[in-house]
Amino acid sequence: MINRLRGLGIVLGIIGLAFVVAGGFAFFKVQEGQASLQAFSQAQGVTLTYNADGQLTDRGETAGADEIMTLLTGSWGYPVVAGELDPADPLVNTGSEYMYQMAAVAYHTLNSTQTVVLDEDVTYNGEVFAAGSYEFAVDGRYWADFDREHPIEGAARALAWTGTAHALIGELGVGTVTASALQLGLGLAALFAGLGATFFITGAGLVWATRPEKVAVPVLRTATAGV
Repeated sequence: MINRLRGLGIVLGIIGLAFVVAGGFAFFKVQEGQASLQAFSQAQGVTLTYNADGQLTDRGETAGADEIMTLLTGSWGYPVVAGELDPADPLVNTGSEYMYQMAAVAYHTLNSTQTVVLDEDVTYNGEVFAAGSYEFAVDGRYWADFDREHPIEGAARALAWTGTAHALIGELGVGTVTASALQLGLGLAALFAGLGATFFITGAGLVWATRPEKVAVPVLRTATAGV
């Protein structure tokens, strides 16, 4: 039984070392990914704006930033991490910063007003739209919410949700997913290292507990009786 426990301890120790090595490798790859994301963020050069009190602003106003944050946390349900919004480091390079910037692009698109010009009269569903200029409020419509057949609404959709808007949202989404994946990778690295340490300590404990012990044997001396 002692030998079996000692063997189990050795196996657990080896498994623990393997987990520690895996955790170290995962941490190394996460560091590489973070360096790449930082370089990508610096190349983009997108920064958030803050006022002197460290509050987010949009076009110089905190009210606009509050509306964007409401869209992000309320309508989209994104769990913003306050610590990732750092006035001392306005460069967009964290998950929350990427998502906020994405929400900013979407917010201004959703609340924009587009000017549609008809060169000639158009009839749609029995209604005649005379040639001329029309102001159309997007009013919170996403790409799929427009009536594409409508002569005003369909044209306004292309003016509001431009290829640039879609590209910016897609690019910022990549940054968000990358940042989230790196956080997950860091968590897995810590998990591997923790499990490895647990297995290794348990294995070492079993080996130590089953080590051969030296028992002191008393030396018996023959007593000489006095004459």
